[in-house]
Amino acid sequence: MRIIFKLALTIVLATCSLSSLHAQDLAPRAYVITPVHSNAITITWAFFDGGVNFNGTIPVTNATGTYYLSIINYYHSMSFFGRSANMTVLLPYAVGNFEGDLAGQHRSLYRSGLADSSFRFSVNLMGGPAMQPREMAKWKQKRLLGVSLRVVAPTGQYSSTKLINWGANRWAFKPEIGYSERRGHWLFDGYAGGWFYTTNQSYFTGGAAVQPQSESPILSLEGHLSYDVKPRFWLSLDGNFWWGGITSLSGIQNLATKQIGSRIGGTVSVPITKHQSIKASYSNGTYISFGGNYQSVSVGWQYSWFGRPN
Repeated sequence: MRIIFKLALTIVLATCSLSSLHAQDLAPRAYVITPVHSNAITITWAFFDGGVNFNGTIPVTNATGTYYLSIINYYHSMSFFGRSANMTVLLPYAVGNFEGDLAGQHRSLYRSGLADSSFRFSVNLMGGPAMQPREMAKWKQKRLLGVSLRVVAPTGQYSSTKLINWGANRWAFKPEIGYSERRGHWLFDGYAGGWFYTTNQSYFTGGAAVQPQSESPILSLEGHLSYDVKPRFWLSLDGNFWWGGITSLSGIQNLATKQIGSRIGGTVSVPITKHQSIKASYSNGTYISFGGNYQSVSVGWQYSWFGRPN
């Protein structure tokens, strides 16, 4: 019974924790450009709370998860063959509690540790040349088209002797295309992309040996409609939809693990000084076929400046 419950919690972490939440991202204004050598450090605190739908794959009921993320993010913009480009580096630390009922017995689990780090490179293809701050001050956005590649590296805490880990022990890649159009104070953003995963060769199943675990690609669509109240003060309505992610163990697929879901939420960004701002967001699942249906609340503090990093 204990092994079955651990396997259940493994599915919670595999489909509802950080590796799966990447597919559920809501990131408004991800392709809006900034002057060359813009820099920003952002520290974010995020809270997730909700239930888990196992779609009949295991006999666990009342499964829930509550966890917190502390995330530090560095952003830097640059010129890439004359086009506006930027890179971001993200490092999260996670603390979580997961629980559920199996055969009338209540079980719980606690984990804390470093999660997998994330790297993203984005370049504008249309509408946004690389500009210095003085040029940027005279420029007015109309339509932007950009592409990006996000990479999640297996740097989080992971042990093949444990079923439950914050790290996924695999690489993940997300190529994406993004479109942004401004009409006065209104800004529309739309993205289309897909997550592709390498195989975790050291997945512990509770038996005597590890087995390879793989996951099929997850495709995603994302949209945002935001309004500028004044410079650097804006509000956004956010939504997304994703599908895919069927998992396989030693080459055997479990079709019941296919993910189809969507989220909706809102974001507000408020400047507090010339270099500092606060961004807060809330989102919730509107439909989840398999995995975690979490409410999410996050608050981030950002410090930004111009100039080359020292």
